[in-house]
Amino acid sequence: MLRTTLAGLRLHTSRYVTTALAILLGVMFVSGTMVFADTLESDYESSVMGSATSVDAIAVPQEPEVDPEAGPQPPPVLGEEDLNRVQDLPEVAEADGRVEGQAVLLDSDGRAYGMTPPAAMSLGEVSRFSASEGSLPSGGDELALSTSTARETGFEAGDTVTVLDPDREEREFTVSGLVEFGIDPAYSFGGAMVMDRDTAEEMTGATGYVEIDAIAAEGHTAQETADAVSAALAGSADVQTGEEFGLDMAEGSGADTQMLRTALLLFAFIAMFVAGIVIYNTFAIIIAQRQREMALLRCVGAKRGQVFGSVLAESSIVGLLSSVLGVLAGVGIGMLGARYGNGLVGGTGGPAELVITPTAVISGLAVGTVVTVLSALVPALRATRVSPLAALRTSATSGALDKRTGWLRTAVGAAAFTVSALMIALALSGEPSTAGPVIVTGAALIAFLGVVVLGPLLVRGLVHLAGLVLRRVGVASKLAVDNSTRNPRRAATAMIALTVGATLITGYSVISSSLETTMNNMLEEQFPVDYQISSQFAMAEPTGGEQDEDSAGESDDGMPQAETVPEEVRSALSSSPSVAQVMSQRTEYIDDENTHLMVNSYLGADLATDMGTDLVSGDLEDMGPGRVTLSKGYADGHTAGDTYTLPTEDGDRELEVAAVTEDTGQLYGVILDPQDFGQLFPERTEDDMLFVRGASDADPSELRTAVNDAVEEHPTVQVASMAETKNQFSEMLDIAFYTIAAMLALAILIAVFGISNTMALSVLERTRESALLRALGLSRAQLRRMLSVEAVLLCLIGALIGITLGVVFGWAAGASAMPNMILAVPLAQVGVFVAVAVVAGLLASIVPARRAARTSITGALAGE
Repeated sequence: MLRTTLAGLRLHTSRYVTTALAILLGVMFVSGTMVFADTLESDYESSVMGSATSVDAIAVPQEPEVDPEAGPQPPPVLGEEDLNRVQDLPEVAEADGRVEGQAVLLDSDGRAYGMTPPAAMSLGEVSRFSASEGSLPSGGDELALSTSTARETGFEAGDTVTVLDPDREEREFTVSGLVEFGIDPAYSFGGAMVMDRDTAEEMTGATGYVEIDAIAAEGHTAQETADAVSAALAGSADVQTGEEFGLDMAEGSGADTQMLRTALLLFAFIAMFVAGIVIYNTFAIIIAQRQREMALLRCVGAKRGQVFGSVLAESSIVGLLSSVLGVLAGVGIGMLGARYGNGLVGGTGGPAELVITPTAVISGLAVGTVVTVLSALVPALRATRVSPLAALRTSATSGALDKRTGWLRTAVGAAAFTVSALMIALALSGEPSTAGPVIVTGAALIAFLGVVVLGPLLVRGLVHLAGLVLRRVGVASKLAVDNSTRNPRRAATAMIALTVGATLITGYSVISSSLETTMNNMLEEQFPVDYQISSQFAMAEPTGGEQDEDSAGESDDGMPQAETVPEEVRSALSSSPSVAQVMSQRTEYIDDENTHLMVNSYLGADLATDMGTDLVSGDLEDMGPGRVTLSKGYADGHTAGDTYTLPTEDGDRELEVAAVTEDTGQLYGVILDPQDFGQLFPERTEDDMLFVRGASDADPSELRTAVNDAVEEHPTVQVASMAETKNQFSEMLDIAFYTIAAMLALAILIAVFGISNTMALSVLERTRESALLRALGLSRAQLRRMLSVEAVLLCLIGALIGITLGVVFGWAAGASAMPNMILAVPLAQVGVFVAVAVVAGLLASIVPARRAARTSITGALAGE
């Protein structure tokens, strides 16, 4: 039997080509994902360990206990006396501390870089970091940039850059080099500058050390040094060896890598699932065509178990060989990822050393082989259930032409759709939460089971509808419609593979489009302005040090504080003919031993009409002196009409609650009338934020020019356009959509291979029939057209069912997780999906149609 099996594989190799391609692509995705993720993890860990182990002991300030009743506290630091104690230890050869704060870096346009100022720090002789290009600064007129900051600003070593000191005076520096902070997202994504210690303190106002690094003295181990440092700084610092510190950082990155690995493996699972459907359909067709061959084997002595084993042997050989090729292709994909995809989770960003683990190879081989064998299991069992005599008397396809859908199949399919509908209703019945999409996902899986069970019925019904038009087009189209329903189970199985991809990509498309529409609507309602102007968020006393009283961004408690927007900006905007309205927000905080309150006031604004928000109770029209509006999180049980007691330095102040708003709107915290706010905080004369609404007849470009002119002399003032915010959000969703579409494209490609394979095997078993049609007058072009229409019909049905399921479950998943979601079906994208289905059908039919058209009529009619 083994020789017979091998001979059959050699003889009919072409039948398994598309099956092998489906397995190869699926395994390639699995192995490629594992190689890529392993490479990222290894590179990240090497990066972390390489920097952390450059020192022997690392001390960082202990985090103080958090008092929930107190307001935010300044970050802790280590003092000069702590560094001296470490340097005096006999176990320590050298030690140095890192001063760190924030300083405003101006970009090439003279505007502040980043939403928050980048970190500005000192790196001494002993440090975890070193220059990756050029050198560290050697004087007060030099600084080094992080590689990410240099990349985003376009600055290079040797360039001159401008940094603002705490008094917002400009100071120029020469870029001496670049420092790679890839192992630390705080510096990679937020930006960083390196200066000498005196300059760092001068430019940030920071004192104290956020980290002390030590090198072990000769004869002492890293652990001994860390223990000695820990004892010297007992109660004020957490101390680890460099290796321990690196392992902790690497573990933190592992979550990101694991998330990436899981996401990619999810798409690989989808691809393998689709490949499994293709494999199942291929073996089902091949075994149906080989019924007589297998019956003959039974007649000459082969047992059922041997026939069953022969089919499984075929599937094992095909699966294993295809998996080997898939693993090799996966290694190639991993190499590309290592070269171009590094840095996704904080790696070095350059080409990484490829890591190929036994797990990646074995997993790929096992997944491909097991999926192939399992997919062939049911067809193999069917091959043993037909008696030899019955199989010899029956043609290869007669048993496959049963068009009936049994009552049990119909009942199971109907039950699946009913349960799915009930689960959707359950997900939508409660408050939106993260549990909703999980329930909807379960409902989608059950509904998909219903599609699998009722697939033949759906194929017949939809083909019948399409036939109402196609039958009028011509003979070829009429024959294609009839052929599509000859074997509805086979057609349904081939169609399902495409349905999976269409469902997923449409579902995400609906979620993405609905999210974008909902967010844009929310922005228009809650932020009904054209521009929002604020100052860069500054760090007043980043490491607990003291600053001059007049320093910008001053904060009594050493906490981050947003600078105010200069009055000149408001005046310039108010005098511009392109501006219809300028509204401002002023914010202060009230702290005592029991309370930390954010107090806001809005000048030049009618809260009821200018500041979009949803009300819980009351009416914003009732706002005025002596009254207060509270956001829900600050209401503490108060409702409209209640008396609210506001603690102040001069004693408690009682106010009547005019309204309570939702926390999601523009109005947040404790909102006072400008008159009351001015009485409580008479020193506040500048604005924290401006809201600008353009004149109705103003040209958008003129309005933008007016805004830019108003802030030109104030580099730390930042402008946010509502239109640009919408565009950025839309671009972010588009990137996510196209990424997911690219991941699903492999599953769709496998599905197209499956349909092509189904068509090819169908053409093979209909060779005599096609020849007879040719003999009766059907031209080669008509035969090709017939097969093309048949393939397109199959793809369209699969795509339309998938699109329908995707719209339903995409809407349900979004609505169950997001309050007030607005359903938006991206018709343009849906149209593209349909067009792709048509093209896929045409491509799937090219090879089978060409083969059928080239077959000799007399040869086909004379053969069996």
